[in-house]
Order: sequence, then structure tokens, then C-alpha cells
Amino acid sequence: MANYKYNHFSLSSRFLLLLLPLLLQIHYARSELQLNYYSESCPKAEDIIKEQVATLYHKHGNTAVSWIRNLFHDCMVKSCDASIYLDTANGQESEKESPRNFGMRNFKYIETIKEALESECPNTVSCADIVALSARDGLFWLGGPRIEMRTGRKDSKESYLAEVEKYLPNHNDSMSSVLSRFQSIGIDTEGTVALLGAHSVGRVHCVNLVHRLYPTVDPTLDPDYAEYLKGRCPSPDPDPEAVLYSRFDRETTMILDNMYYKNILSNKGLLIVDQELVTDPNTSPFVEKMAGDNGYFHDQFARALLILSENNPLTGEQGEIRKVCRYVNSA
Repeated sequence: MANYKYNHFSLSSRFLLLLLPLLLQIHYARSELQLNYYSESCPKAEDIIKEQVATLYHKHGNTAVSWIRNLFHDCMVKSCDASIYLDTANGQESEKESPRNFGMRNFKYIETIKEALESECPNTVSCADIVALSARDGLFWLGGPRIEMRTGRKDSKESYLAEVEKYLPNHNDSMSSVLSRFQSIGIDTEGTVALLGAHSVGRVHCVNLVHRLYPTVDPTLDPDYAEYLKGRCPSPDPDPEAVLYSRFDRETTMILDNMYYKNILSNKGLLIVDQELVTDPNTSPFVEKMAGDNGYFHDQFARALLILSENNPLTGEQGEIRKVCRYVNSA
């Protein structure tokens, strides 16, 4: 028995020793980020992003939702490094081609923000920091909490299409799988429930809904709500290119609030993952608490979003500052 304990301890110790450099690297990268990183190199950077986000919101309100979604889809996949923005080029396929990124939009307006920054401070502000700060400022226009975000991220020189499905949860995944993926980047169960509250804004294409409506209605859906969804998605085989969708929240459609949790407690969640938040015993207590306290939801959302925004960033000599967010810099 003593020998078994020794061997078990030895194996555990070796595993920790192998893991330690990775953990230190992640910690070091996060510590390289700082508040007001551009205070000397581009003092107006954060104000420019804030102004551009506001202007775009007043022209195209759904951009505010896109900025938050961009942060999630970029930072969950290996690093917060703006790899999601890269177009297919030079034999490298874009992450935008992944089915997990279906329905994402408004990428062209990122270049609007980038051009304003390049005009003020050429080759200074990274697209990865635009990912983070545009999400922060978009959150404000959606009535969400105010967050201070650290900056200093660099942009990746490659995209990771082949790895998107490994890192990015699917709306049909089990709750244990979803929780595991978030926990792998340091976000606990409470934070995961809060981040899924981003489903209080935006919409879902019928492609991702019809499996709950046809050939038979998912019994966990409220019957009246199911009929409404059938009106929005009348065909079991919707055209992916058509504008066929339903909003997550029909009451406060463009406000990030706890109405989402009230809806899913009433069996009015659009996606399977929404309904699983209610039925899973690990998440349901947090759903009930957030449904009853919007301030608590906002606090937890802000905490989790900060962790997500600092997932394994490229800093220092890593990566680059792209001149155009859609393409890596030419050699």
C-alpha cells in the first residue's frame, strides 16, 4: 500500500511539474495586460473605440450584440487574439467558416473602428484589444454593467478553424460538457450561468431551432411559445441564407437583463442549452437567483466576462499588431 501511495504521489507530482510551465505561462500573459496600456502610445485609443461603438450602435443597434458575441467566439478558442477576424487567405481557412460561428455578422464594422485608430495612431492598437474594448462598450449600450478591461493583447498570425469545435461549446451540448469547457479557462459554474445570460439579447436563426419544433415539439417547450416559434420558423428545413430567426427575448429585446432567466424558468428558452440550465442541478440554483436579482446577474456577468477576455492572451513579442484586422501583416 505504501508503495502504491508513493507511486501515485510520484505520478501526480510529475504531472504537476509538466503542467506548471503552462500555468505559469498563462499567468504571466495575463499579468502582462494592464489598465490604460495605450496611455502613452495612443492616449485617445479607448475614447476612439468608445465613440465608434456608440456611432455604430446608433446606426446599427445589433452591432452591440455582435461585439459581445465576437469576444466569446474569439476568446474561447485558444486565446483572445482576434483570430476570429481573419478571412480565408494564403491557404489558411477562416474560423468564420466553422458551423459553430454560423450567423455571426458585422465583421465589416470592426474595420471601421480599426481605420479610426490607424488614423490616430498607426500600427499601435491591436485588433485583439478592439475585440475586448468593443465588447465592453457594446455592453454599456445594452444596459449591462460597466467594466474596466486591461489591454496589451497582440494579434495572432494564424486562424484555428480545425480547433473551433474543440473549444467552442455547441448549443446542443450537454450541460456537463458546457461547464467543462468554461472551467478549462477558469470560469466556474456561477460564471457560466451568467455568461449564458448574454442570450437575453440577439437572435437565433431557424436552422438552430427547428430540431425542437419538428417533426414533434420538444415537450420541455411551453406550448404557446412553441406555436409562436413555429410561426417564426414555419419550415423544418429553413434556408440558411434567408432571414429567418427568433429573438431570445421578446420583451426586453436589446437589454442585457435577467429576463432571460425568467423566460427559461417558464420553459421559453430557445436553445437546448438554455433549457438545460434550468434542469441541471448544478446550474438551476444560480438561474433562480439571477432571475430574482438583476444586480447579482450583472455582477457575475462582469466577473466572468473579464476572465474570458483575458484567456491566454498573446503579449510582448508574441503575435503582431495587424494593420487590417482581416489579414495578417505581409512579411
